[in-house]
Amino acid sequence: MTELPDRVTIREVGPRDGLQSEKPLPVEDRVRLIEALSETGVPRLEAVSFVSPKAVPAMADAAAVWRRVRKVSHVEYSALVPNRRGAEDAVRASGFASLQAFLATADGYNRKNVGKSVDESIADVAEVVGVAEPVGLPVEVSISTSFGDPYEGDVVPARVLEVAERVLDAGAQRISLADTTGMATPTRIWEVVGLLQQRLPDAPINLHLHDTRGTAMANMLAAMQIGITEFDASIGGLGGSPFAPGANGNLATEDVVHMLSDMGVETGIDLDRVLAAASLLESLVGHRVNSQVTKAGPRWVLASR
Repeated sequence: MTELPDRVTIREVGPRDGLQSEKPLPVEDRVRLIEALSETGVPRLEAVSFVSPKAVPAMADAAAVWRRVRKVSHVEYSALVPNRRGAEDAVRASGFASLQAFLATADGYNRKNVGKSVDESIADVAEVVGVAEPVGLPVEVSISTSFGDPYEGDVVPARVLEVAERVLDAGAQRISLADTTGMATPTRIWEVVGLLQQRLPDAPINLHLHDTRGTAMANMLAAMQIGITEFDASIGGLGGSPFAPGANGNLATEDVVHMLSDMGVETGIDLDRVLAAASLLESLVGHRVNSQVTKAGPRWVLASR
């Protein structure tokens, strides 16, 4: 059996990526969710997004949400920012450990998402770095459609490498490869990630996996087999891009923690607390969530009978 890492780092993205696809919640409800997730043991948490409220109504009032959150010392909180203005708002809000910028691999999706070409978004990354660097904030860039584009089809690994090289040259310290369309399979994970590991050996790589076609858990395991130890996950599996047809949520935090715990891979996350947070989430959004462990319960409940 392929050797797996002893530990995996999970960044919880539910309060941002998960809630952005839901009807807008009151500030106090978003605060409750962030605080509940902060107590689960997650080491990283993407809390808010400083984007235009006209573009993403569910992410309005980011500064107000952040101001009211009771922060805990063991969590590194981050904010998503689309451009210089978003970065300035995040710096003004203060207290974040890092900023997250984003762009796609191709112009079609990028224009749908942010109304700009990839080249223009790379220029935005440089401006975000220009705001963040003087105050000591590292910038991670999420590269959407790294494994397939809804308008242009398959994305060759060399194109992902090119975009990654350019954002690193623009000053980003880290990259996150996003399977925005859920088109990745383990083979494609090995191809794309393997190329970046070979050509950019010093660049930290995070994976953001969507479960549109039911492959997110398999893709995570495939990435772990080649040494990736940093992943995004969303409470309840909530999330998905409005510009990716058939989007069906993210890798669910509780499913990830459940599987890795049983495999002996440490996350530092308390599954019972995650399940309690998922129950809170259901009450806030008014519907059941997609995660399998929330529906069925942990395997060891049955195994111990």
